[in-house]
Amino acid sequence: MAKFRLDETDHQILNMLIDNTRTPFTDIAKKLMISAGTVHVRVKKMEEAGIILGSSLALNYEKLGYAFIAYVGIFLQNTSQTKFVLERINEIPFVTVAHITTGKFNVFCKIRARNTQHAKEVIFQLDDIEGVYRTETMISLEESINDKKRLMHSIFEQM
Repeated sequence: MAKFRLDETDHQILNMLIDNTRTPFTDIAKKLMISAGTVHVRVKKMEEAGIILGSSLALNYEKLGYAFIAYVGIFLQNTSQTKFVLERINEIPFVTVAHITTGKFNVFCKIRARNTQHAKEVIFQLDDIEGVYRTETMISLEESINDKKRLMHSIFEQM
């Protein structure tokens, strides 16, 4: 498949969708002074090219009672256990992100919990997974930066 080339209109469409994935194509079309059909066709092409992988919903976890964030580095007894451990981690709904990593940890996870007691329970669940040698936890005091747009603009500048 040939490499899909994004132009400035595609960039602007993506920019608006990153701000709010629920922005109607008609609103995007009005702002860009193009037809809603053009927006639809361009979004469809970006989906088919694998540039847009879907859409997501941003939640206010604090209002839902899950403001506590911790990062857990996991040391494995043996790296051959990685797949098995990841399958067990995936069964814990409070682990929202898991990365296989190089360096200090074999796996690095982000957890969301109601409070420290709940976080402790989740961490103990991770510790109890067969193949986990030990864990190391860092508590997030504040999410200071979470900005997809800066990266997107940087990528567009390099294209």
